Amino acid sequence: MAGEPRAKVIQLHANSGRGASQRRAASQRADAASRHPSLLTDPGSHASAEQIAAVVREIDQRRGAVAGPGADDATPNELAQRIAAVAEFVRKRMTGDYSVDEFGFDPHLNDAIFLPLLRVLFNSWFRVEVSGIENLPESGAALVVANHAGVLPFDGLMTQVAVRDKHPAHRDLRLLAADLVFDMPGVGQAARKAGHTMACTDDAHRLLAAGELTAVFPEGYKGLGKHFADRYKLQRFGRGGFVSAALRTKAPIVPCSIVGSEEIFPMIADVKLLARLLGLPYFPVTPLFPLAGPLGLVPLPSKWYIQFGEPIDTADYDESAADDPMVTFDLTDQVRETIQQTLYQLLANRRNTFFG
Repeated sequence: MAGEPRAKVIQLHANSGRGASQRRAASQRADAASRHPSLLTDPGSHASAEQIAAVVREIDQRRGAVAGPGADDATPNELAQRIAAVAEFVRKRMTGDYSVDEFGFDPHLNDAIFLPLLRVLFNSWFRVEVSGIENLPESGAALVVANHAGVLPFDGLMTQVAVRDKHPAHRDLRLLAADLVFDMPGVGQAARKAGHTMACTDDAHRLLAAGELTAVFPEGYKGLGKHFADRYKLQRFGRGGFVSAALRTKAPIVPCSIVGSEEIFPMIADVKLLARLLGLPYFPVTPLFPLAGPLGLVPLPSKWYIQFGEPIDTADYDESAADDPMVTFDLTDQVRETIQQTLYQLLANRRNTFFG
């Protein structure tokens, strides 16, 4: 029939677009195989793993050369996946298809917004190296106790990313934060959604009793606001309330030592009058703040190390130990001494403050 050749031509045109990439791939395979004659002269023989790997490498190299630099940055398929992920996030937020716990923690928002932003600092700015992550339990409660420094609490946020990204179970670390954080408009709500709660014994006990991995920074403002001359010298650890919470819930205590946070805002003075007027625990003066204005709020790119020590077991203590001042003091002192000694070791092994 007269229409049959025309139909074939139309079909050939329709198939030509789909078959272009297949023909190019076939041509690349044939050309690569021609360079390895043993794969062609004896089709019935079994090619060695080295020969197959050589062919695959050559094909990949040719594809990369044709595609040019930067071709893998955002393929159409990857772009479609990103658009689909954004659409799914918006759908869940609009329909309420996500959960929030009793403390206000919103894992959906934390994974999609907060953690990706913090990872930029973690991976590219501070270049954090993590060790001892295996000392954190795969499941169940544990209390992470860490040193605190740096004017602003970046150390807590970086520790949160370290646990989420480096732990085999990718657990969420629930931070106990100062009251001031939750009194600040906007900041308090964001902190709640990121999994933080108030640094009090009751909230610590509730989190640990629920099997959560919880972190506390017992130096508090004394650690954050200390002068640069006192860097890496641990301040007093309070009255041991965190130890009581761990004893009551039989949760192990994991000492955590952080090096690098002291250098992000080297504090050379504290203007106490301004601090009192603004209702702040301290008003820092650094080499760049307040003279450099907003630029002074950008942390310096120091090299960070976070090390989780061996857990201190609390399961063998009886129920009355949590109310015994001597037991809580001894455990508090043990944790503090462990962190201090580990800090000295990390500092001794650090080659350069900003380049590691």
